Amino acid sequence: MGRVSYDFSGRTVLVTGASRGIGLGVARGFARAGAELAILADDAGVVEAAEALTQETGTRVTPLRCDITDADQIDAALSGLDTIDVLVNNAGLERTTPLAEPGAEVEDTFRRIIDINVMGTYLMTRRALPKMQSGGRIILTASIWGRTAVAEFSAYCASKHANIGFMRSIAHELGPRGINVNAVCPGWVKTEAAVLTLERMAQSTGRAEEDLMQEVIGGQVLSGLLEPDDMAAIYLFLASDGARDITGQAYHLDRGEVMA
Repeated sequence: MGRVSYDFSGRTVLVTGASRGIGLGVARGFARAGAELAILADDAGVVEAAEALTQETGTRVTPLRCDITDADQIDAALSGLDTIDVLVNNAGLERTTPLAEPGAEVEDTFRRIIDINVMGTYLMTRRALPKMQSGGRIILTASIWGRTAVAEFSAYCASKHANIGFMRSIAHELGPRGINVNAVCPGWVKTEAAVLTLERMAQSTGRAEEDLMQEVIGGQVLSGLLEPDDMAAIYLFLASDGARDITGQAYHLDRGEVMA
């Protein structure tokens, strides 16, 4: 976060998909900024992540566990939150879905990606909205693949294009209520999901993972690979009063890989 600092004391922040990866990095940023933080994920790791963040930052972090494709589970998970000032819709699933792959498994994977990334984002936003007031912020984690596309990731790319369209639509809808809605489009970030993606791309193309990674880094204007903690600053900014006049925008954080 460099020399920029934020104070979210007294503000309730909910980050989904925060047991690891980008979500955990973003949650750490809000915890350090003093937010009343809740993190949500569909795995037991969310409890360990909350405990680690609490110990590391001195800010009490509440773990919530649910499947965001299940509205009843969301209702139960959010029942303990009286208000939500900032909702970070970060939970998502990234897998390959080759169009020509035989069998039903790839179709099931396609549906699951859409269910989590699109329907899950919709349901979480819909269920959180009654707890939000004027001045609230909703931030979606989209992807630069929501602005471009790559082969064999049709479900993921489609879902991230959908996230950006959803963000723009509800920015219009919620603007009159004083709620700002924006999206962040990460490029390649050093996460478990990114490593798995690279492995699958290597298997599909028959190329070495090291060569593919060098190609990724070579496609960036700034060298090196983003770390999860590098993502926090833009989320903190978009949630801050400094972004009160910004809504309906999709920001790339990709070291210059995509310029649009």
